[in-house]
Amino acid sequence: MQLYKSRGFSELFQDTFTFLKTNGKHFFKHYLIINGVFLIILMVMMYFFTKFYTSVIFGGLIGNNPTLIDDYMNENMGLFIVLLVVFVVVGLIASIISFSFVPLYLKLYAERNGPAFSTSELVNAYKSNLGSIFIFLICGFLLGIPLAIMMGIGMFVLAITIIGILLIPVLIGAFSLFYNMTLMEYIEKKRGIWDSFGYAWTLLASKFWEAVGSVGLFFLMSYIIQSVFSMIPYIFGMASLFTTIENGNNAPEAVSLTMTITMLFIFFLSFFAGAILGVIVQLNQGIIFYSLKEDNENINTKSVIDQIGSGE
Repeated sequence: MQLYKSRGFSELFQDTFTFLKTNGKHFFKHYLIINGVFLIILMVMMYFFTKFYTSVIFGGLIGNNPTLIDDYMNENMGLFIVLLVVFVVVGLIASIISFSFVPLYLKLYAERNGPAFSTSELVNAYKSNLGSIFIFLICGFLLGIPLAIMMGIGMFVLAITIIGILLIPVLIGAFSLFYNMTLMEYIEKKRGIWDSFGYAWTLLASKFWEAVGSVGLFFLMSYIIQSVFSMIPYIFGMASLFTTIENGNNAPEAVSLTMTITMLFIFFLSFFAGAILGVIVQLNQGIIFYSLKEDNENINTKSVIDQIGSGE
């Protein structure tokens, strides 16, 4: 599929699925290879956190032992702090690698005119762009402080009305798209970081409603799907919990075990679904970037003209 192509709203939306249909196996294979280890580590650590939450919190409440939480924290404070620090560090590394995956993948895809690259080439792309990624993160954080305040005010205003609530995904989509396009432009190594932010805004403003509407729609779809994944096992888990209590088996251990299994299943399912849906949303933003870049620079058009000229 050609990335550098002028697209309207419907094509921005549909070409994401077209890309997944033709390149999905290659795309997700490399995503799981690059990010799989970190996802597993995060899920394992979240398992222990969930186990603590259910066994201690619910155990204290159901077992009528109000000091259980304080006693547990006092006895395991050192371990809790260590696990929290490790979780934050691993989470940050995983977030950086995951966030950078789509820009680097599509960069190689555009250069090779298709998925004709291996995992090692993708890893090398990470290594060669490591400095650019960290510069982007630092500058993005500094710029993100005032932008986050503005977005928070905007979300508060929109949340006042029902129609405004429906526009919140559009606002989040604009913020996310702006940052993704900045990184994608910056790793092209043709502009400085602040020029890349400015150019990303120029691209965003050129087809604002088409681009932001597409991203907002994907965010909305992602939210609905994740909610469904979360609610179904939650409903079954709560039904099982109430059944256990009604049958007279209200021992704290049994209730705690039921809640642990329920919350773990909900978490693992939601976590995996969220990771996959998140990378699909980001893929849509990548396709928007290349489409808007073609509108502004006519990269593919110039390439076709050059090929015609070289063939004469």
